[in-house]
Amino acid sequence: MARDFGERPTRRRFLKTGAGVGIAGLVAGCTGETDSESTPTETSAETTTAEATTPEPTEAESATEEETETTTEATDSYSVEMDPMGTVEFDAVPETWFPYTGDYADMGVALGQADGLSAIGVRARFGSHFYDELPGVSVDKADLAELWQDGTDKEIFYELDADLHVIDPNFMVNRLQWSQDDVDEIGDNVGPFFGNTIFSRVYDWHDYADYSLYEAFEKLAAVFRERERYEAFAAYHDEILDDVQVRLPEETPDIAVLYPAEVPPESFYPYLVGEGTQSKQWNDLNVGDALAQNDVRDAQAGGGEIDFESLLEIDPDALAIRLQGEITREYFEDEIVSHLRDHEVASQLRAVENDRVIYGGLTYQGPIIHLFQLEGAAQGLYPDEFGDEELFDRQRVADIVNGEF
Repeated sequence: MARDFGERPTRRRFLKTGAGVGIAGLVAGCTGETDSESTPTETSAETTTAEATTPEPTEAESATEEETETTTEATDSYSVEMDPMGTVEFDAVPETWFPYTGDYADMGVALGQADGLSAIGVRARFGSHFYDELPGVSVDKADLAELWQDGTDKEIFYELDADLHVIDPNFMVNRLQWSQDDVDEIGDNVGPFFGNTIFSRVYDWHDYADYSLYEAFEKLAAVFRERERYEAFAAYHDEILDDVQVRLPEETPDIAVLYPAEVPPESFYPYLVGEGTQSKQWNDLNVGDALAQNDVRDAQAGGGEIDFESLLEIDPDALAIRLQGEITREYFEDEIVSHLRDHEVASQLRAVENDRVIYGGLTYQGPIIHLFQLEGAAQGLYPDEFGDEELFDRQRVADIVNGEF
């Protein structure tokens, strides 16, 4: 029997959204897309569970604590401001929560909130396997509800009944075909939305504040009242980044970040090295963008596939092949690198000839996953300098997550 949600009481824990969750810049070009997170269809590889991902089209630097969080001591309520929602007020710290994308999931885990995490947009796109290297840190993706099920329906939001949805409301409308009324209904009857689409900056409907990874992380830390954990992560991030960047060569390569249209690949979806958080490790390593230099359009902005003949005209110094899921070296070598070496056209690319085809990582990274992906990118691009060296202390990261700092 269908459930009647019309008489459901408004959630008491969360008071109101000061500026509303109004939708900024609806775009006709997004209408009709059955998307979850990215523009092209992305194939995921899971090495342990062989989890299949439903194909989907394609997802002083920081404010001070006083600027981010306002607390009313009389009631112990507090508010946090973030575009595009405006000011969101809370009367208690959220206990249960979920994001759509893995970047915010990783932030929540970093803030010690793994126990309250109940769902994710697509399991295979959340890099929780990285936590296997962190003592005492784990998330079992099998326990997370998957929001994308040939679309994302309101029903699952009611079923999960979370205190907080760490999702940009404009993402729900422009990428998942919700209406503003749908967003308002869930915000009023279940729990508020709080998020900003940070992984890419190519969407023309995103005409409000762009946050860096650590700016968004600081906002979420204010929601969970975890300022000390945030500051510990930010300080360690800066320390690692300084250590890595001082070792970079004066001349860094021009790379092409690509997602295979199929495996083994005959064409790719191009991803530009932009300012979104999906590109943070590449920007940290000061690489050039061979695709942007040749006027290639990002797949997330409607760019088409690029084949080996077109790549040969560009001939990047290195290829960074992005794949979702848990990717082993053996899988990458067998399914990607070996295929390119044996391919009549791809084998002529400088990157292939010079053994500079590297794993490009996951799209969605928060502060923990970023450290792993920064390390992998540095090792892949500069093996003579970094080799297989661990560039950050796993135990120190685990200690921060576990509140020991």
